[in-house]
Amino acid sequence: MEFLTENWMLIVIAVVSGAMLMWPAMGGGGKATVQPMKAVQMMNHEKAVVIDVCEPNEFANGHVGGARNVPLSQLEKQLEGAVKNKQLPLILVCASGMRSGRAVAVAKKLGYDNAYSLAGGMGAWRAANMPVSKG
Repeated sequence: MEFLTENWMLIVIAVVSGAMLMWPAMGGGGKATVQPMKAVQMMNHEKAVVIDVCEPNEFANGHVGGARNVPLSQLEKQLEGAVKNKQLPLILVCASGMRSGRAVAVAKKLGYDNAYSLAGGMGAWRAANMPVSKG
């Protein structure tokens, strides 16, 4: 009991840190992500549209098959022209998942309520042995 009273601050910090680490995994933080296998299911069964938000040279070096390239810097201006049906699921992809996470916020602001970021980006896609298109 003496241990708890002397170290209560460390115990609180440990509990709070653990909760903060678990928050994204439990759906907190507002980021909508999908794993590569779920993305393939959405593409095949729900007609999800894949938008790669990388720069054109990154896109040419490898992307999800059938993906359209709309760089993040141009997303707000070009997304509505690239994807007319806002009801379809939208999977946003980049190299690591960082830019696509920001792209989800842009897409949702434009009315794409079913927008998701590919968790881990193209790195996770390749690690899952999914096909990569080039050019």
